[in-house]
Amino acid sequence: MENLILTPPIAFGIYGLLVGILYLIGRAIAMRGKANTSKASGYASGEKADPEPAAPGYRPFFVVALFFAILHLGVLMLGTGRLEPSTIVYIGGLMLALLALILG
Repeated sequence: MENLILTPPIAFGIYGLLVGILYLIGRAIAMRGKANTSKASGYASGEKADPEPAAPGYRPFFVVALFFAILHLGVLMLGTGRLEPSTIVYIGGLMLALLALILG
């Protein structure tokens, strides 16, 4: 009975209740803001923000992320294995995959 508070469902309920109480207290004492056009506009270090994004879409990010994922997982696989003839085939496939990814 003394460890009942430490069981996950009871602890989650207690934390949820505490968070709810703190949220309501914070909401009651918070100052109400006034609507202003500066609050809704973008901020770029004191300059007017560009209306167009610097890199349209997420494609450039995903290409770089996939490159590093293939590279790191490939090195992890090579580092945990033994040097065998099949390793050369694996390295060749890894190099081809990275080359195809770089060239697009």
